[in-house]
Amino acid sequence: MFRRAEVPDAAALAAFAARVFVETYGPDNRPEDLAEHLATSYGVPQQTRELADPDYVTLLMEDAGNVIAYAQIRRHAPPPCVEEPGPVELYRFYVDRPHQGRGVAQRLMTAACEVAREMGGRAVWLSVWERNPRAIAFYLKCGFRDVGATHFYVGTDRQNDRVLMVSLEAAI
Repeated sequence: MFRRAEVPDAAALAAFAARVFVETYGPDNRPEDLAEHLATSYGVPQQTRELADPDYVTLLMEDAGNVIAYAQIRRHAPPPCVEEPGPVELYRFYVDRPHQGRGVAQRLMTAACEVAREMGGRAVWLSVWERNPRAIAFYLKCGFRDVGATHFYVGTDRQNDRVLMVSLEAAI
């Protein structure tokens, strides 16, 4: 169902990630900030670097050769509000809109938590925009709890994110 992405997947991943980000957050961001964020976060060079980095694992779900969902799990220093030992970050988690509400996200979360365990994690943390109630509700349903806040930049626009965490013992 899911497979680990490899460097040759960089272009498809970059296109999918940029499209879903724009669909989800584009209406709430200035075009110049959005363009800067897309260029620095979802370009093919960035995706190639991430796919080649052993501290990242990217899971893809495809349908008829097209990416419909993906998650990136990485070893990355958490913000101070994450106090659980052995935290691993769920860095990106996107499901294409036509596939939302069909159990894809739940299966992807289960697979992402398994990868976090394989990476030696004892907990998973993530940051999510405070103005994304659908995502927050999903994460809470998966057992995450709100542990604090951090900032996220889209271009020059500083936005507030909630930091959520789950112990892998309690994860779905």
